[in-house]
Amino acid sequence: MALSTEDQQTFDNFCLWFGNHGYDEDVKQQMRDLMEQGNYKELMDCFYKNLEFGTGGLRGIMGVGTNRMNKYTVGMATQGLANYLKQSFAGLPQIKVAIAHDCRNNSEAFAKIVADIFAANDFHVYLFDALRPTPELSFAIRLFGCQSGVMITASHNPKEYNGYKAYWNDGAQVTAPHDKNIIAEVNKITTPPQVKFSGGSGSIEIIGKDVDEAYLNGIESLLKLSPEAIERHKDTKIVYTPLHGCGVKMAPAMLRRMGFTNIIHVPEQDVNDGNFPTVHSPNPEEPAALKMAIDKALATNAELVLATDPDADRIALAVRDKKGDFFILNGNQTNSIFTYYLLLRWKELGKLHGKEYTIKTIVTTNLVADIAEAFGVEWYNCYTGFKYIAEIVRKNEGKKTYIGGGEESFGFNVGELVRDKDSIVSCGLAAEIIAWAKDQGMSIFDLLLDIYKKFGYYKERQISITKKGKEGLEAIQQMMRNFRANPPKSLAGSDVKEIYDYQTLELKNVKSGDTKAIDQPSTSNVLQYVTEDGSIVSVRPSGTEPKIKFYFGVREKLGSAAEFESVTQVLDKKIDAIAAELIKN
Repeated sequence: MALSTEDQQTFDNFCLWFGNHGYDEDVKQQMRDLMEQGNYKELMDCFYKNLEFGTGGLRGIMGVGTNRMNKYTVGMATQGLANYLKQSFAGLPQIKVAIAHDCRNNSEAFAKIVADIFAANDFHVYLFDALRPTPELSFAIRLFGCQSGVMITASHNPKEYNGYKAYWNDGAQVTAPHDKNIIAEVNKITTPPQVKFSGGSGSIEIIGKDVDEAYLNGIESLLKLSPEAIERHKDTKIVYTPLHGCGVKMAPAMLRRMGFTNIIHVPEQDVNDGNFPTVHSPNPEEPAALKMAIDKALATNAELVLATDPDADRIALAVRDKKGDFFILNGNQTNSIFTYYLLLRWKELGKLHGKEYTIKTIVTTNLVADIAEAFGVEWYNCYTGFKYIAEIVRKNEGKKTYIGGGEESFGFNVGELVRDKDSIVSCGLAAEIIAWAKDQGMSIFDLLLDIYKKFGYYKERQISITKKGKEGLEAIQQMMRNFRANPPKSLAGSDVKEIYDYQTLELKNVKSGDTKAIDQPSTSNVLQYVTEDGSIVSVRPSGTEPKIKFYFGVREKLGSAAEFESVTQVLDKKIDAIAAELIKN
């Protein structure tokens, strides 16, 4: 009986790894163990495809097999990247790369493997002496004039995962055309003998404290827009947790450098541990991840809670509400507050000259755009992912000034120092804002309500549906096909007036049937529905996780702070209704 294409691929991959093609004996023993256990479903998932080196690098479950993060998949990816760097920078006497890693299990080992392979390819390698935040890796690439960099991290994913982010010479994750070209080179590496795991004439230079100091100095130069307020409120109690990750040293150091003296730790979560023992998930988007920090804040009468994810590029804030309880800001609210404060202070300090701009992503709240327009500041709309924000910054370098920007998934950055989202600068900015707000007789929550009163109460929610394995990937692809073939005619009683299809770069006016081109530099598998009442729904498969994501955005007027809870209920019901209709279909 002939095997299906997928079964044949699984069989071929399994035989390759089990044969004499350079794979270690311990790997083969793990494969034997799976067979003896009769765990054929796991074997299928481990070998049915190659773990794809996508436009964001690698991310997957750790383990044996072609579809897992391990020495060989990491090694092959690195050799492919090295080969492309040799082509791209053939005229340089030596290619330089920087490497960092997070707290995850095997991250340090993977980082050492990557360093050894680059050195064996005659590169000069800057390797951090211990775990460091992703944004500091971006900074180091620019500091040392590197051509590339690699961050070993799976961001906020569960403990079973690890990942590999590839960076270009501007300190940003790779974008077109390099992303596709690197993928092509990685795909040419199919067996361990093609990988230079050792040898060569390259060198590995260990870096650490000096880079930390330069990085913090750079961040400090971007902040302190309200130094007098910081001095007056430097003893504000701030609870910080790294959720077992990379922010454990750098975030508190940044807060102290800003002038804040009352930083309260969550000792159990200061422990770097890839098993993340105190949280179900180390994802700052999930309220449960902040529970210990909020409990600590309640016990110590703190005013602000800051949490960063394992690789310390994303941040979550919890602030006191009108009742004195802690209110966890979502990514859109944090983005809006940060943007409003930066633009307000830049204006008050006379720093707006007409060439400044901010950036949001297409699934981030339009409140950010409204704020920028109110201050007469240009704003850009780009695809999800900070590499697209960095791409705009690179194109505008020397022509315009990037103030800051971010995305709804708890990522923000200030200025051009780092070309990725940065929770360290965000911690400093959040602390500065609470000091400034106190000078105005407000809290951060009061500031949020003031923004809503001025621009409208924008309410957003994201719902993610996880579909694991081969079947899950197929289900997600089918869902996207169905949404394109059968778009909703109305949502929560409001007719759909526009459909944005970023895969075809086509905007359709539903009523007239007219279409026009969407101005984006490339395509993306995203659909967006806009209704007559201004509600916006976006649908996109995740590029890094086995998920399909739905982004819901609705809006109402907020006449006063007293109306906040009642308007919140109205907006929540509206999102519930839209979600029930759309996801059901």
